[in-house]
Amino acid sequence: MKRLIFSVASILTISLAVAISSGTQPMPAGADPRSKYDVKIDNGSFSPGTLTIPAGATVTWTNHDDVPHNVVSSEGKSFRSPVLDTDQKFSFTFRKPGTYSYFCGLHPKMIGKVVVQ
Repeated sequence: MKRLIFSVASILTISLAVAISSGTQPMPAGADPRSKYDVKIDNGSFSPGTLTIPAGATVTWTNHDDVPHNVVSSEGKSFRSPVLDTDQKFSFTFRKPGTYSYFCGLHPKMIGKVVVQ
């Protein structure tokens, strides 16, 4: 039993060393693609303004404002929501790592960013 525990500990230590030396870091605790990732639209802004998620995660935007908004990708046609009235939601799954900037097509000064690791 002690040998098995030592072997598992050794494998974990080696895996961590390889990840660090390759420039990647292990996924932080709680960074599960199945977790809920939410952005609130309220008071003319996206909150949080920048959201960091793991690849494969789905982000849901909810309009809590009393005026319509939408969510439009700054990089072409990656994603675009319909116009969201109060309490309506839009979700998008981010499959590839990268930085995805977006804005409200009705209020272009409203901007946000999703960083996918």
